Amino acid sequence: MNRNLTRRLVAGAILLLLTTVAGFARPVHKQTFTGEVGDAMCGSKHMEGTPAECTRTCVAHGSKFALIVGEKIYLLDTTDQAALQTLDKQAGKNVTVTGTLNGDTIEVRSVTAK
Repeated sequence: MNRNLTRRLVAGAILLLLTTVAGFARPVHKQTFTGEVGDAMCGSKHMEGTPAECTRTCVAHGSKFALIVGEKIYLLDTTDQAALQTLDKQAGKNVTVTGTLNGDTIEVRSVTAK
């Protein structure tokens, strides 16, 4: 087979593959959620002291912060120290979280006190 034709076929196959894969990729959209700062272990059923005390205790023992929106509990995923400080300060209170939803986890971009 001609080298030029082989290159065209390979290039066409690669283009087709990339187009197909791109079609399966989910668009990532920032969303805003408002709810109460809690923790993944207790959710809205705090077992120790006030909601703020319980949330801080559970997070100190390895639980992740969570956002409670009605009956739904979203895990909050962030390593941003400013966001973590705001979540700690606002434990048991309402905040607005901006981020990307992935299943039941919000990849946090920002946290704002209400």
